[in-house]
Amino acid sequence: MRELLEVVAKALVSNPDAVAVNEVQGETSLILELKVGPEDMGKVIGKQGRVAKAIRTVMRAAAARDGRRVTVEIVEHS
Repeated sequence: MRELLEVVAKALVSNPDAVAVNEVQGETSLILELKVGPEDMGKVIGKQGRVAKAIRTVMRAAAARDGRRVTVEIVEHS
C-alpha cells in the first residue's frame, strides 16, 4: 500500500525527493500520511480536491482487494 501511494505521489509532484509516506496501523484500518513539499501541495490536492479524491479512491480500491480499509491524509513537510 505504502509503495503504491509513493509511486502515485512521485509521479504528480515536481520534487519527488520530498515525498514521504508514514504508515499508522489502526485496529480496523490503515492510515497513510502523505507528506509533500509546500510547493507541491496544490498539485497533490488539485482543483477543488479532485486529485486528492482520485488518490484516495485508488488507494481504497487497492485496500478493498486485500480486504482492508485505508485512509489517506495529505500533510505538508515542515
